[in-house]
Amino acid sequence: MTEQAVNTPAAQLEAAPPPLTSPPPLVQARALRHEFRRPGSGWGGLLGAGPSALKAVDGVDFEIRRGETFALVGESGCGKSTVARLLCSLYRPTSGQVLYDGTDVASLKGRAAQLPFRRRVQMIFQDPYASLNPRWRVEDIVAEPIRTHRLLQGREAVRDRVAELLQQVLLAPADGTKFPHEFSGGQRQRISIARALASNPEFLVCDEPTSALDVSVQAQVLNLMKSLQQRLGLTSLFISHNLAVVSHVADRVGVMYLGRLMEVADAQALFAHPRHPYTRMLFDAIPDLAMSGQERPAVIGEIADSLTPPSGCTFHPRCPHANNRCREVVPVLLPALGASVACHAVEEGRLR
Repeated sequence: MTEQAVNTPAAQLEAAPPPLTSPPPLVQARALRHEFRRPGSGWGGLLGAGPSALKAVDGVDFEIRRGETFALVGESGCGKSTVARLLCSLYRPTSGQVLYDGTDVASLKGRAAQLPFRRRVQMIFQDPYASLNPRWRVEDIVAEPIRTHRLLQGREAVRDRVAELLQQVLLAPADGTKFPHEFSGGQRQRISIARALASNPEFLVCDEPTSALDVSVQAQVLNLMKSLQQRLGLTSLFISHNLAVVSHVADRVGVMYLGRLMEVADAQALFAHPRHPYTRMLFDAIPDLAMSGQERPAVIGEIADSLTPPSGCTFHPRCPHANNRCREVVPVLLPALGASVACHAVEEGRLR
Protein backbone atom coordinates (compact mmCIF):
# COMPACT_ATOMS: atom_id res chain seq x y z
CA MET A 1 0.00 0.00 0.00
CA THR A 2 1.31 3.43 -0.94
CA GLU A 3 1.80 6.31 1.47
CA GLN A 4 -0.93 8.23 -0.34
CA ALA A 5 -3.44 5.41 0.27
CA VAL A 6 -2.64 5.35 3.99
CA ASN A 7 -3.44 9.04 4.30
CA THR A 8 -6.86 8.79 2.65
CA PRO A 9 -9.88 9.78 4.81
CA ALA A 10 -11.16 6.18 4.75
CA ALA A 11 -7.88 4.86 6.13
CA GLN A 12 -7.78 7.54 8.84
CA LEU A 13 -11.36 6.69 9.86
CA GLU A 14 -10.51 3.00 10.03
CA ALA A 15 -7.49 3.67 12.24
CA ALA A 16 -9.32 6.11 14.55
CA PRO A 17 -9.97 4.96 18.14
CA PRO A 18 -13.57 4.06 19.04
CA PRO A 19 -15.67 6.92 20.48
CA LEU A 20 -15.77 7.21 24.25
CA THR A 21 -19.03 6.06 25.87
CA SER A 22 -20.33 7.33 29.18
CA PRO A 23 -20.48 4.71 31.96
CA PRO A 24 -23.92 3.25 32.71
CA PRO A 25 -25.88 4.92 35.52
CA LEU A 26 -25.64 3.38 38.98
CA VAL A 27 -29.40 3.67 39.67
CA GLN A 28 -32.33 3.59 37.24
CA ALA A 29 -36.07 3.90 37.83
CA ARG A 30 -38.12 2.57 34.94
CA ALA A 31 -41.89 3.22 34.74
CA LEU A 32 -41.87 3.02 38.53
CA ARG A 33 -45.28 2.78 40.21
CA HIS A 34 -46.34 2.20 43.80
CA GLU A 35 -49.86 2.06 45.20
CA PHE A 36 -51.02 1.98 48.79
CA ARG A 37 -54.14 -0.15 49.09
CA ARG A 38 -57.11 1.42 50.83
CA PRO A 39 -57.96 -0.38 54.11
CA GLY A 40 -60.90 -2.69 53.59
CA SER A 41 -60.71 -2.59 49.80
CA GLY A 42 -59.81 -6.27 49.66
CA TRP A 43 -62.97 -7.29 51.54
CA GLY A 44 -65.60 -5.86 49.30
CA GLY A 45 -65.01 -2.27 50.35
CA LEU A 46 -65.92 -2.47 54.03
CA LEU A 47 -65.23 1.25 54.40
CA GLY A 48 -67.66 2.22 51.66
CA ALA A 49 -67.37 3.13 48.03
CA GLY A 50 -64.43 5.04 46.60
CA PRO A 51 -60.99 4.48 45.15
CA SER A 52 -59.30 1.33 46.40
CA ALA A 53 -55.70 2.52 46.02
CA LEU A 54 -53.63 5.66 46.36
CA LYS A 55 -51.09 6.09 43.54
CA ALA A 56 -48.12 7.46 45.48
CA VAL A 57 -45.73 7.02 42.54
CA ASP A 58 -47.22 6.93 39.06
CA GLY A 59 -44.85 6.00 36.23
CA VAL A 60 -41.57 7.66 37.21
CA ASP A 61 -38.45 7.38 35.01
CA PHE A 62 -35.02 8.74 35.92
CA GLU A 63 -31.42 7.68 36.37
CA ILE A 64 -28.64 8.61 38.77
CA ARG A 65 -25.09 8.68 37.45
CA ARG A 66 -22.15 7.52 39.48
CA GLY A 67 -20.72 10.20 41.77
CA GLU A 68 -23.59 12.67 41.36
CA THR A 69 -26.31 13.97 43.68
CA PHE A 70 -29.78 13.71 42.18
CA ALA A 71 -32.43 15.69 44.09
CA LEU A 72 -36.20 15.21 44.12
CA VAL A 73 -38.25 18.27 45.10
CA GLY A 74 -41.95 18.98 45.41
CA GLU A 75 -44.72 19.70 47.88
CA SER A 76 -45.54 17.34 50.74
CA GLY A 77 -47.42 14.27 49.55
CA CYS A 78 -46.00 14.26 46.01
CA GLY A 79 -44.31 10.86 46.42
CA LYS A 80 -40.68 11.83 47.07
CA SER A 81 -40.21 9.70 50.19
CA THR A 82 -41.98 6.74 48.57
CA VAL A 83 -39.46 6.88 45.71
CA ALA A 84 -36.66 6.90 48.29
CA ARG A 85 -38.01 3.77 49.97
CA LEU A 86 -38.50 2.05 46.63
CA LEU A 87 -34.87 2.67 45.72
CA CYS A 88 -33.77 1.20 49.07
CA SER A 89 -36.09 -1.81 48.59
CA LEU A 90 -38.01 -0.93 51.75
CA TYR A 91 -41.10 -0.97 49.48
CA ARG A 92 -41.74 -3.26 46.54
CA PRO A 93 -42.94 -1.49 43.38
CA THR A 94 -46.48 -2.21 42.23
CA SER A 95 -45.04 -2.20 38.70
CA GLY A 96 -41.91 -1.02 36.94
CA GLN A 97 -38.31 -1.58 37.97
CA VAL A 98 -35.54 -0.25 40.16
CA LEU A 99 -32.18 -1.21 38.65
CA TYR A 100 -29.08 -0.95 40.81
CA ASP A 101 -25.82 -1.39 38.90
CA GLY A 102 -27.84 -3.18 36.20
CA THR A 103 -29.63 -5.59 38.58
CA ASP A 104 -33.38 -5.50 39.17
CA VAL A 105 -33.67 -4.99 42.93
CA ALA A 106 -37.00 -6.87 43.04
CA SER A 107 -35.23 -10.00 41.78
CA LEU A 108 -33.17 -10.22 44.97
CA LYS A 109 -35.06 -12.81 47.00
CA GLY A 110 -34.10 -13.81 50.52
CA ARG A 111 -31.63 -12.44 53.02
CA ALA A 112 -28.52 -13.91 51.38
CA ALA A 113 -29.29 -12.22 48.03
CA GLN A 114 -30.34 -8.89 49.58
CA LEU A 115 -27.47 -8.47 52.05
CA PRO A 116 -24.82 -7.31 49.51
CA PHE A 117 -27.31 -4.78 48.09
CA ARG A 118 -28.15 -3.45 51.55
CA ARG A 119 -24.47 -3.02 52.33
CA ARG A 120 -24.00 -0.90 49.19
CA VAL A 121 -27.14 1.21 49.75
CA GLN A 122 -27.80 3.14 52.96
CA MET A 123 -30.48 5.63 54.01
CA ILE A 124 -30.37 8.74 56.20
CA PHE A 125 -33.81 9.43 57.61
CA GLN A 126 -35.58 12.71 58.18
CA ASP A 127 -35.99 12.74 61.95
CA PRO A 128 -32.79 12.17 63.95
CA TYR A 129 -34.87 12.00 67.13
CA ALA A 130 -36.84 8.96 65.90
CA SER A 131 -34.25 7.11 63.81
CA LEU A 132 -31.78 6.34 66.62
CA ASN A 133 -32.49 3.68 69.25
CA PRO A 134 -32.62 5.61 72.57
CA ARG A 135 -31.58 2.50 74.54
CA TRP A 136 -28.33 1.95 72.64
CA ARG A 137 -25.06 3.73 73.11
CA VAL A 138 -23.74 5.59 70.08
CA GLU A 139 -20.90 3.09 69.57
CA ASP A 140 -23.44 0.26 69.26
CA ILE A 141 -25.63 2.28 66.86
CA VAL A 142 -22.71 3.04 64.54
CA ALA A 143 -21.26 -0.48 64.83
CA GLU A 144 -24.51 -2.25 63.94
CA PRO A 145 -23.90 -2.26 60.12
CA ILE A 146 -20.31 -3.41 60.67
CA ARG A 147 -21.48 -6.40 62.69
CA THR A 148 -24.48 -7.16 60.47
CA HIS A 149 -22.34 -7.33 57.32
CA ARG A 150 -19.36 -8.87 59.16
CA LEU A 151 -16.97 -6.27 57.82
CA LEU A 152 -14.53 -6.53 60.73
CA GLN A 153 -13.66 -9.19 63.27
CA GLY A 154 -12.80 -8.50 66.88
CA ARG A 155 -14.09 -5.96 69.37
CA GLU A 156 -11.03 -3.71 69.15
CA ALA A 157 -11.16 -3.49 65.35
CA VAL A 158 -14.85 -2.55 65.45
CA ARG A 159 -14.23 0.03 68.18
CA ASP A 160 -11.40 1.63 66.20
CA ARG A 161 -13.59 1.82 63.10
CA VAL A 162 -16.43 3.44 65.09
CA ALA A 163 -13.98 6.02 66.47
CA GLU A 164 -12.80 6.76 62.91
CA LEU A 165 -16.39 7.19 61.68
CA LEU A 166 -17.26 9.54 64.54
CA GLN A 167 -14.23 11.66 63.71
CA GLN A 168 -15.30 11.73 60.04
CA VAL A 169 -18.58 13.39 61.07
CA LEU A 170 -16.77 15.82 63.40
CA LEU A 171 -17.61 14.09 66.67
CA ALA A 172 -15.16 12.79 69.27
CA PRO A 173 -14.38 9.08 69.73
CA ALA A 174 -15.38 9.48 73.39
CA ASP A 175 -18.93 10.31 72.24
CA GLY A 176 -19.39 6.61 71.47
CA THR A 177 -20.08 5.85 75.14
CA LYS A 178 -23.01 8.31 75.29
CA PHE A 179 -26.71 7.85 74.52
CA PRO A 180 -28.62 9.73 71.78
CA HIS A 181 -30.51 11.94 74.26
CA GLU A 182 -27.21 13.54 75.27
CA PHE A 183 -26.81 15.15 71.83
CA SER A 184 -28.44 18.02 69.95
CA GLY A 185 -30.46 17.46 66.78
CA GLY A 186 -27.55 18.29 64.50
CA GLN A 187 -25.22 15.97 66.41
CA ARG A 188 -27.79 13.16 66.23
CA GLN A 189 -27.99 13.55 62.48
CA ARG A 190 -24.20 13.30 62.32
CA ILE A 191 -24.48 10.01 64.22
CA SER A 192 -27.03 8.87 61.60
CA ILE A 193 -24.54 9.78 58.86
CA ALA A 194 -21.76 7.85 60.64
CA ARG A 195 -24.05 4.81 60.88
CA ALA A 196 -24.88 5.07 57.16
CA LEU A 197 -21.17 5.24 56.26
CA ALA A 198 -20.25 2.27 58.46
CA SER A 199 -20.98 -0.32 55.76
CA ASN A 200 -18.82 1.49 53.16
CA PRO A 201 -21.81 2.19 50.88
CA GLU A 202 -21.77 3.42 47.29
CA PHE A 203 -25.23 4.98 47.29
CA LEU A 204 -26.82 7.18 49.98
CA VAL A 205 -30.54 7.95 50.06
CA CYS A 206 -31.10 11.13 52.09
CA ASP A 207 -34.78 11.69 52.96
CA GLU A 208 -34.97 15.37 54.00
CA PRO A 209 -32.02 14.95 56.36
CA THR A 210 -32.00 18.59 57.49
CA SER A 211 -35.71 19.49 57.63
CA ALA A 212 -35.97 18.73 61.36
CA LEU A 213 -32.94 20.89 62.21
CA ASP A 214 -32.54 24.57 62.99
CA VAL A 215 -31.47 26.72 60.05
CA SER A 216 -28.15 27.51 61.71
CA VAL A 217 -27.39 23.77 62.00
CA GLN A 218 -28.62 22.83 58.51
CA ALA A 219 -25.65 24.46 56.78
CA GLN A 220 -23.17 22.57 58.98
CA VAL A 221 -24.77 19.20 58.23
CA LEU A 222 -25.08 19.95 54.49
CA ASN A 223 -21.45 21.04 54.22
CA LEU A 224 -20.39 17.89 56.07
CA MET A 225 -22.43 15.66 53.73
CA LYS A 226 -21.09 17.39 50.64
CA SER A 227 -17.50 17.08 51.86
CA LEU A 228 -17.93 13.38 52.66
CA GLN A 229 -19.49 12.68 49.27
CA GLN A 230 -16.59 14.28 47.43
CA ARG A 231 -13.99 12.58 49.60
CA LEU A 232 -15.56 9.10 49.47
CA GLY A 233 -16.91 9.27 45.90
CA LEU A 234 -20.51 8.60 46.93
CA THR A 235 -23.62 8.71 44.75
CA SER A 236 -26.75 10.05 46.41
CA LEU A 237 -30.45 10.74 46.10
CA PHE A 238 -31.41 13.86 48.06
CA ILE A 239 -35.07 14.40 48.97
CA SER A 240 -36.17 17.90 49.95
CA HIS A 241 -38.89 20.51 49.64
CA ASN A 242 -36.38 23.29 50.31
CA LEU A 243 -35.11 24.72 47.03
CA ALA A 244 -32.29 26.63 48.74
CA VAL A 245 -30.94 23.39 50.17
CA VAL A 246 -31.25 21.64 46.80
CA SER A 247 -29.34 24.41 45.02
CA HIS A 248 -26.47 23.86 47.47
CA VAL A 249 -26.10 20.09 47.11
CA ALA A 250 -27.62 18.84 43.83
CA ASP A 251 -26.07 18.18 40.43
CA ARG A 252 -29.41 17.35 38.81
CA VAL A 253 -32.97 17.89 39.98
CA GLY A 254 -36.29 16.15 39.40
CA VAL A 255 -39.51 18.05 40.21
CA MET A 256 -42.41 15.84 41.35
CA TYR A 257 -46.13 16.54 41.58
CA LEU A 258 -48.77 13.99 42.63
CA GLY A 259 -46.54 11.01 41.98
CA ARG A 260 -45.24 12.11 38.57
CA LEU A 261 -42.09 13.83 37.35
CA MET A 262 -42.85 17.25 35.88
CA GLU A 263 -39.30 18.28 35.00
CA VAL A 264 -35.73 16.91 35.15
CA ALA A 265 -32.72 19.16 34.52
CA ASP A 266 -29.21 20.02 35.64
CA ALA A 267 -29.42 22.07 38.82
CA GLN A 268 -27.85 25.21 37.32
CA ALA A 269 -30.15 25.12 34.30
CA LEU A 270 -33.24 24.52 36.45
CA PHE A 271 -32.53 27.43 38.77
CA ALA A 272 -31.62 29.74 35.89
CA HIS A 273 -34.50 28.82 33.55
CA PRO A 274 -37.31 26.71 35.08
CA ARG A 275 -39.48 25.33 32.25
CA HIS A 276 -42.55 23.67 33.74
CA PRO A 277 -45.32 25.93 35.15
CA TYR A 278 -45.22 23.97 38.41
CA THR A 279 -41.46 24.50 38.74
CA ARG A 280 -42.01 28.21 38.12
CA MET A 281 -44.73 28.23 40.77
CA LEU A 282 -42.31 26.74 43.31
CA PHE A 283 -39.76 29.46 42.53
CA ASP A 284 -42.41 32.20 42.70
CA ALA A 285 -43.32 31.03 46.21
CA ILE A 286 -39.80 31.87 47.46
CA PRO A 287 -39.73 35.28 49.21
CA ASP A 288 -38.09 37.97 47.06
CA LEU A 289 -35.38 39.05 49.51
CA ALA A 290 -33.73 41.21 46.85
CA MET A 291 -36.98 43.23 46.51
CA SER A 292 -36.52 43.36 42.75
CA GLY A 293 -40.07 44.57 42.20
CA GLN A 294 -40.62 41.94 39.53
CA GLU A 295 -44.25 40.87 39.21
CA ARG A 296 -44.82 37.37 40.55
CA PRO A 297 -48.08 35.49 39.92
CA ALA A 298 -49.97 34.23 42.92
CA VAL A 299 -49.98 30.50 43.66
CA ILE A 300 -53.25 29.04 42.41
CA GLY A 301 -55.26 26.43 44.35
CA GLU A 302 -54.07 23.54 46.48
CA ILE A 303 -52.60 20.15 45.71
CA ALA A 304 -55.30 17.69 44.61
CA ASP A 305 -56.38 14.57 46.50
CA SER A 306 -54.02 11.69 45.72
CA LEU A 307 -56.90 9.20 45.90
CA THR A 308 -58.74 10.98 43.08
CA PRO A 309 -56.10 12.78 41.00
CA PRO A 310 -57.23 14.98 38.09
CA SER A 311 -57.36 13.53 34.61
CA GLY A 312 -54.74 14.41 32.01
CA CYS A 313 -51.97 16.51 33.50
CA THR A 314 -52.47 16.36 37.26
CA PHE A 315 -51.30 19.97 37.56
CA HIS A 316 -53.90 21.40 35.16
CA PRO A 317 -56.38 22.62 37.86
CA ARG A 318 -53.65 24.98 39.16
CA CYS A 319 -52.01 25.87 35.85
CA PRO A 320 -52.79 29.24 34.18
CA HIS A 321 -51.73 27.77 30.80
CA ALA A 322 -53.98 24.68 30.81
CA ASN A 323 -56.24 23.90 27.82
CA ASN A 324 -58.45 20.97 26.84
CA ARG A 325 -55.49 18.80 25.87
CA CYS A 326 -53.97 19.33 29.31
CA ARG A 327 -57.24 18.20 30.92
CA GLU A 328 -57.51 15.04 28.83
CA VAL A 329 -54.04 13.78 27.82
CA VAL A 330 -51.26 12.80 30.25
CA PRO A 331 -48.02 14.56 29.18
CA VAL A 332 -44.75 12.64 28.98
CA LEU A 333 -41.22 13.81 29.64
CA LEU A 334 -39.79 15.28 26.42
CA PRO A 335 -36.49 17.11 25.77
CA ALA A 336 -36.83 20.89 26.01
CA LEU A 337 -33.72 23.09 25.75
CA GLY A 338 -31.44 20.96 27.89
CA ALA A 339 -34.15 19.71 30.23
CA SER A 340 -36.88 17.04 30.15
CA VAL A 341 -40.34 18.49 30.70
CA ALA A 342 -43.78 16.85 30.90
CA CYS A 343 -45.93 19.77 29.75
CA HIS A 344 -48.15 20.27 26.71
CA ALA A 345 -47.74 24.06 26.94
CA VAL A 346 -43.95 23.76 26.76
CA GLU A 347 -44.18 21.22 23.94
CA GLU A 348 -46.51 23.50 21.95
CA GLY A 349 -44.48 26.65 22.63
CA ARG A 350 -47.28 28.39 24.54
CA LEU A 351 -44.98 29.51 27.39
CA ARG A 352 -42.65 32.47 27.22
